[in-house]
Amino acid sequence: MTFRPFLRWIGFPCCMVFLTLFMGAESMSQEKQANAIQLSQPSREGEVSLEQTLVERRSVRQYGDEPLALEEVSQLLWAAQGVTHPRGFRTAPSAGALYPLETYVVVGNVKDLQPGIYHYAPHSHSISLKMDGDKRDELARAALGQSPVRNAPATIFFSGVYDRTMKRYGERGVQYVHMEAGHAAQNVALQAVSLGLGSVMIGAFQDDAVKKLMRLPEEETPLYLIPVGR
Repeated sequence: MTFRPFLRWIGFPCCMVFLTLFMGAESMSQEKQANAIQLSQPSREGEVSLEQTLVERRSVRQYGDEPLALEEVSQLLWAAQGVTHPRGFRTAPSAGALYPLETYVVVGNVKDLQPGIYHYAPHSHSISLKMDGDKRDELARAALGQSPVRNAPATIFFSGVYDRTMKRYGERGVQYVHMEAGHAAQNVALQAVSLGLGSVMIGAFQDDAVKKLMRLPEEETPLYLIPVGR
């Protein structure tokens, strides 16, 4: 069926609703793309072996003042949830390939990137500014005053959308989401080691305060903070 007969078939009022929704979705997509920052292509070959990163991985809570490079942030985000297969499979395993995690980076001191909170889009390997300004102090207060969150140049943040997994697996899906957050977090920790960086896993924070600060949608639940620095 061609487009014009299709419009006659569904009727003018429905047609206008359809066009409005279509144009609105297209406009929002274009706006999102316009605001996206394309990240550099991730490296697939590191200079440090996997075994060595396992040996050297430790929780690092103190960081120097030196900023992170945008290329380093790009590599960390790719390690967390980057796409590695034409079918959309990612660096971390996911029950049913449903991918309930959302990934953000809270930026305070990164070269060529203004401070703010950014959302990571795995399929385009890009980030979009969600909120501008250095939010590290506020995030640290929500994380019970923990200094790594305040002092790290950047913090990788995972939230979970339980419904994506629970629709298939029921209550068991909650456990699968938590397992997946662990997979992704370990990827970040090992990638940090390979880049000569330190990281620490933080799960002690006030959920409501973090959710409010990050302006998370209702369906997203805060899961993990991972400060990264030198």
